[in-house]
Amino acid sequence: MDFARLSRVATAGAFFVTRAKHNLRFGRPQSLPVDYAAGVRSDQIGRPRGSRGRAVFPWPLRKVRYFDAETARDLVFLTNHLELPAVTVARLYRLRWQVELFFRWIKGHLRLQHYFGTSANAVKTQIWIAMAIYPLVAILHKQLHLPGELHRTLQLLSVHPFEKVPLHELLAEQVFKSLNGHSSYQLTLFAL
Repeated sequence: MDFARLSRVATAGAFFVTRAKHNLRFGRPQSLPVDYAAGVRSDQIGRPRGSRGRAVFPWPLRKVRYFDAETARDLVFLTNHLELPAVTVARLYRLRWQVELFFRWIKGHLRLQHYFGTSANAVKTQIWIAMAIYPLVAILHKQLHLPGELHRTLQLLSVHPFEKVPLHELLAEQVFKSLNGHSSYQLTLFAL
């Protein structure tokens, strides 16, 4: 366990919920009552048993063992929040994955290659603008019955933002004719 990192989170005044490693050595002077029907198998308050972990993270920790009925797995969570119900600790960890999936979606769909500012406000503003533009382009794509995927429409609009081309011409699929023979207007590179 990276107790130094968890210590920085706790020092900043935030709380965390993380999965415990299977080889975690944990001293538990206090056990709390559990709701076995909700999937909670144990709820303990203690400290890391290792000397390095105890030196880096001096605050009490809470270890919650939870049985996930959907996956039929026992999961062990650590948190520095000692007052939340144990079931809420398990749900928070599950919701954490929803946040991860949301950011993966942002990364894959909104195409934010670089940020124009480095402050928190600049990054948030750019993400909100991209999130507002995405449904507008989706509506445009659907109402105009544009060919291809929505991704193609977004790509075309991002590549040609300032071109003076009518939108329906820009987004229409172009069919290029291959030249089978020589055209009278086609110049040859080499006179062979």
